[in-house]
Amino acid sequence: MTTVPVQYYLIVAAALFSIGLAIAITKRHYIGMLLGIELMLNAVNINLVAFGRHDPEQLSGQLFALFVIVVAAAEVTVALAIILRVYGHFKTVDPDKVNELKQ
Repeated sequence: MTTVPVQYYLIVAAALFSIGLAIAITKRHYIGMLLGIELMLNAVNINLVAFGRHDPEQLSGQLFALFVIVVAAAEVTVALAIILRVYGHFKTVDPDKVNELKQ
């Protein structure tokens, strides 16, 4: 069985993080921004698991990745609830058109 070098994981994670950052910065609506943030969190998970493979006796990388997945699920839930409330009030999901915080 051949093992994949860690550098390959890091290259894929860096590319995924860069794509997620570009999406989060350039998208003009909240859902696109949320997808970009999720891509960045997945890149972090790849890094955690890749570094966790270096020390097979301890599962710290995999446990941190599991923790990041749980936090990401909670973040998506809260973000979608906020987006639904903003849409219900302003009738748009365009961040540029949401210009007041008072009701």
